[in-house]
Amino acid sequence: MPARNRMILHGYWRSTTSYRVRIALNLKGIAFQQHTHDLRTGAHHDEGYRAVNPQGLVPALDIGGTILTQSPAILEWLEATYPDPPLLPEAAVDAALVRAMAATIGCDIHPVNNLRILETLRTTLKATPDDVTHWIGRWIHEGFAALESMIARHGRGFAFGPTLTLADCYLVPQVYSAERFKVDLAPYPRLLAAAERAREHPAFVAAHPDRQPDSDPT
Repeated sequence: MPARNRMILHGYWRSTTSYRVRIALNLKGIAFQQHTHDLRTGAHHDEGYRAVNPQGLVPALDIGGTILTQSPAILEWLEATYPDPPLLPEAAVDAALVRAMAATIGCDIHPVNNLRILETLRTTLKATPDDVTHWIGRWIHEGFAALESMIARHGRGFAFGPTLTLADCYLVPQVYSAERFKVDLAPYPRLLAAAERAREHPAFVAAHPDRQPDSDPT
């Protein structure tokens, strides 16, 4: 295992993809610095950051000269490089189920509700605030309905089984986003219970957006 040198996480306090990476770094006890790029001001499009991540998105993780982008790839690298504590079950079929739960959020909820999509709805397509709210809620409800069933089948305290996994790293930030946009989560009691239990863990507490150095709740 490589030495736990201090890594640099390029992110933004309210970014749910940055949030999920912070959780995993904390769970694995990896020290890291944060470089913030305010998505509201377009700082992620600056030439300097484009030199780090040509796509101009967060997060990006500098692991000592090599830049990793895309949170699923970053999380898989962390799991492979720092396997203790494990965030994927040992059994291949169980690991596939956890990845599927994570992908329900990472592929089917978050991408259609991220900032650039919402800005396109507002500016290019002239969507009203009510239209945007409906759009956000629709995709969260579709994904959360599926996750509620998955958690009912496979959860035993956490999203999958009795210990924290990558599924929880994805779930908690997405619940944060849903609450931020005032999506009714009453239909998902098992999902909420799993998220609440995970949120009590110190690694999740420390990763919360409001606790980040660039936090600006206003």
